[in-house]
Amino acid sequence: MHKEIASVLLIGLVAWTYQAIQPPPPRICGSPDGPPVTATRIKLRDGRHLAYKEHGLPIEMAKHKIIFIHGFSGCRHDEVIVTHLSPDVVEELGIYMVSFDRPGYGESDPDPRRTPKSLALDIEELADQLGLGSKFYIIGYSMGGQCVWGCLKHIPHRIAGATLLAPVINYWWPGFPANLSTQAYYQQLRQDQWALRVSHYIPFLVYWWNTQKLFPASAVAARRPEIFSPQDVQILPKVAYRQNHREQVSQQGAFESLHRDMRIGFGKWEFDPLELENLFPNKEGSVHLWMGDDDRVVPVILQRYIAERLAWIEYHELAGAGHLFPYADGMSEAVIRSLLVGHK
Repeated sequence: MHKEIASVLLIGLVAWTYQAIQPPPPRICGSPDGPPVTATRIKLRDGRHLAYKEHGLPIEMAKHKIIFIHGFSGCRHDEVIVTHLSPDVVEELGIYMVSFDRPGYGESDPDPRRTPKSLALDIEELADQLGLGSKFYIIGYSMGGQCVWGCLKHIPHRIAGATLLAPVINYWWPGFPANLSTQAYYQQLRQDQWALRVSHYIPFLVYWWNTQKLFPASAVAARRPEIFSPQDVQILPKVAYRQNHREQVSQQGAFESLHRDMRIGFGKWEFDPLELENLFPNKEGSVHLWMGDDDRVVPVILQRYIAERLAWIEYHELAGAGHLFPYADGMSEAVIRSLLVGHK
């Protein structure tokens, strides 16, 4: 009798555990139970849709075509370059910019098979369908910086130049010295250390970890005050506009947007960015990495190592700057000029 009761309890526990770790199905935009489609979208090779937003000059008038890649908990509305430039600078430099919802975010369909390579191919297809030409520029902010690494690896022949703004790193990239990555890892808040461990070692538990109430989940996802530097706190009022579209960011479900970002960003990659070769040995383009030395989200010590290891990258370190530095006065112009005219 006791064995039978124990068996029933064990089966119940297994069933409860299985149910707890399973994310709900995504609410696909345009489906009967999903949010409405309001954005301009393209249809990709596999039938998925990618939502995008255009900025700057009309594409036929532009000299420089650029794709902007948003970060964690962002969307196509979070472009931080052209939207902060004066019309005179946009016209002077001949800028066309397109931002897009990465898969699962905003109004872009989820991609359950998303990898760094698949997203690079999505970006290439977006460029082709919009007619950006044989080469285009890319700018990635925060988690979007990881997508830039993917483009440099998988579609290098399409890249005219690239900029990484406070790019999120993966502590398990093989090229990092173990002692350095460990030092950087333990600079994170303890709850973020656990969120990273779950994402890397037991990714099937990422949904459960970020929805359970027993332990603190990701401080970055929760936007806890500890992740903001003094400069970030001063900049926060400038990003208050993001509240206007905050609900759109993960409206199809947190798992296919935020949680899949964590699984991919801190999981096992199919390549090591620190092994990349110079895309522009003849100086016909450039790759830039911008970083604040007081970033509380991404440890600066690993970015310094990347800049030392990949000496062909132009490294810009900003004293006193935090993770939100792209929103600071004058930064958008400095970033875009370094990319478009700095190497000429």
